[in-house]
Amino acid sequence: MKTIPVKTIYLQMTAPAGRSTPPPMPGIEIVRTEKPAVAFYRLLYDAVGRDWHWVDRKLLSDEQLRRVIHDELVEIYVLYVDQVPAGYAELDRRREHEIELAYFGIVPGLTGRGLGRYLLDWAVRKAWSYAPKRLWVHTCELDHEAALPLYLSAGFEVFDEKMVDQVVP
Repeated sequence: MKTIPVKTIYLQMTAPAGRSTPPPMPGIEIVRTEKPAVAFYRLLYDAVGRDWHWVDRKLLSDEQLRRVIHDELVEIYVLYVDQVPAGYAELDRRREHEIELAYFGIVPGLTGRGLGRYLLDWAVRKAWSYAPKRLWVHTCELDHEAALPLYLSAGFEVFDEKMVDQVVP
């Protein structure tokens, strides 16, 4: 695998945004997946991130990945539309007083329907229910073009930008 320089944008919230988006269509459910099977997690991760060159979790062995996704402070919420996985949000609470929205996205073919806004607002409210001092996320120029505007519209603010060497297939 090779690496390429990629602009990465870091965003944060230091107070709840107070926004609540209603479900954009019927048949929507968000379910916490506790201690998911590694194969199921990899399926979700690839379905959501394949087009955006998500590779970080692919580089982990099954045991390394299992340790992360089975940690009691890592919460994975799957968005279902008509009982079919349509996206997910992963909240990482392993750092004291802060929560990282570690992974977030909607599967291709379902973007542009308001599902991302709904899931993001839901995840933000869930994160703030733990009363952290900050909630943060990062995105990069390889992500969907709507990612950064979505985070900004949800109340996140940019606090850093870096060029990062990103592994690409």
